Amino acid sequence: MGFLTILKKLRQKEKEMRILMLGLDNAGKTTILKRFNGEPIDTISPTLGFNIKTLEHRGFKLNIWDVGGQKSLRSYWKNYFESTDGVAWVVDSADARRLADCARELHSLLREERLAGATLLVLANKADLPGALSLQEIREALDLDSIKTHHWRIVRCSAVTGENLLDGMDWMLDDIASRIFTLD
Repeated sequence: MGFLTILKKLRQKEKEMRILMLGLDNAGKTTILKRFNGEPIDTISPTLGFNIKTLEHRGFKLNIWDVGGQKSLRSYWKNYFESTDGVAWVVDSADARRLADCARELHSLLREERLAGATLLVLANKADLPGALSLQEIREALDLDSIKTHHWRIVRCSAVTGENLLDGMDWMLDDIASRIFTLD
């Protein structure tokens, strides 16, 4: 029995997943995490560093790391890559002027060796705001169709209303589970 098989068996017992929530500042990462965890979202301040939430969902233990997205913090993202099963990349759908920066950061992130194989969920947040871009516009601006190294999906959502958050997370969990909890 190989080392990876042993690791997979251990993880299968625990059904544990590590999810990294990243994106530019003010995209709504913390709000999404709080909404997903059933916490109030009326007082959210910029994340200076990171938040970790461990929660149970569909029989899985999720360790979700919400890391600040300010430009000064992005160089520290690499400190959180180890053992990441999925990346939730949060985009502010109503902020077209920052999409080029968002695309650059995302594609830089996907080149990281320690994130190889991680499932990518792109959460097009703030879809409920006037002037929010369509999924197709975001897909094109982020050049998502060029991503061949990761399983990915883009979901239009709202952290405030909760719209589609569960659908997106469920897809990510299913994709991760099909990879790490299935023994060869």
